[in-house]
Amino acid sequence: MNSSHRVVVAAFPDVDLLDVAGPAEVFALANREGGGRARYEVRLASPIRGEVRTSAGVRVVTDLGFDDVGSAIDTLIVPGAVDTPPGGPVARIDRDVVAWIESVAPHTRRIASVCVGAHLLAAAGLLDGKIATTHWSTADQLAADHPHVVVDPDPIFIRSGRIWTGAGISACLDLSLALVAEDHGEELALRVARQLVVYLKRQGGQSQFSVPLSRPATARRDIDELRSFITGNLDGDLSTAALAARMRLSERHFTRVFQQETGTSAAVYVEACRVEAARRLLETTDQPLERVAATVGLGSVETLHRAFRRQLSTTPGDYRKRFRIAT
Repeated sequence: MNSSHRVVVAAFPDVDLLDVAGPAEVFALANREGGGRARYEVRLASPIRGEVRTSAGVRVVTDLGFDDVGSAIDTLIVPGAVDTPPGGPVARIDRDVVAWIESVAPHTRRIASVCVGAHLLAAAGLLDGKIATTHWSTADQLAADHPHVVVDPDPIFIRSGRIWTGAGISACLDLSLALVAEDHGEELALRVARQLVVYLKRQGGQSQFSVPLSRPATARRDIDELRSFITGNLDGDLSTAALAARMRLSERHFTRVFQQETGTSAAVYVEACRVEAARRLLETTDQPLERVAATVGLGSVETLHRAFRRQLSTTPGDYRKRFRIAT
């Protein structure tokens, strides 16, 4: 069934460029790939119509000033901007933008924030009592500034009724693909994802980070090399004794060094890497659980179940039902 969607993307000084351009590109490709079934009309809006300088230094030209937008909005996309004091990034709260969001929200079918845009939705009172996400670097700020918002810094995006919140920068593509899927089905969203040459297709409940990325480089090259070895040899012997032997350290000394450098034990780190690999297989293949467990080094289905319970509070079967990617 043909349907038209008026999408308004907010833009303002120092907004993240990809947060503006990414959703627009997704919706444009949905129009192209939809064969006339999808009709997204995307408009950029800023406090005053005209040029807006983004955080990348690239200027975009908006179609509308906020006063010109009116009330007929199907989907409102709210990106964010950050200030960068010495203590780390801080989400910028533009009161004029917040006031405009408050005024148009009652007349908008669906509202989605991208990255630190969640702070603007929260300031407008749209996230009170809801679970929301944002870029990991400002999640603590969001929780501190808005105690009535349940902040989960891990997922790529979260839907709470008509309000969607997305994680850091590139997650704007995942969130926009999910909006297309809601409007026109998974098949069209997957076609768009293929055109974008992005992973087909990260679901909202997935983590913003892989296990290696969730922990920064350590002060010791040998520990970082060991972490790379672990991810490349998940089906091998990765016991503490074997890893200590590889490092030519006693088990006791190795255990202390690994904990000190990574903030976790080697056993917990290895299990997290194996669960992450199992998640990818469950999302992208129909391999039986026995084979999944063997491939990632967890050995048995029982061990796979125990690891999923510890790491994700779910079972491998339930995870596959929720996140299996149709092909």
